[in-house]
Amino acid sequence: MKIFSTFFSLSMFSLVYSNKHLLHKSNDVANRCITFSVSAGTGCAWMCNYCANVLGTNNYYFTDSVCTYQEGIGCVGSPLAGKSYTCCSA
Repeated sequence: MKIFSTFFSLSMFSLVYSNKHLLHKSNDVANRCITFSVSAGTGCAWMCNYCANVLGTNNYYFTDSVCTYQEGIGCVGSPLAGKSYTCCSA
């Protein structure tokens, strides 16, 4: 278990700090939500991928509907740089 915990911690560190799009992050484990803001030029495709990876599920939603899934297109929307966004597992 300790090995998994260490690996998970290192993986999350790499995911969060190796990506230039992420500006801020906080986790609300009790409610299975994460809040983050992004830099200019970051689109919903990156945001949806980030939420899926951190929450560990493809069944999630953005509390303000900034990004939504459209059949045949994927994750779409218009996020603003510096604004905080929250996604939660459903």
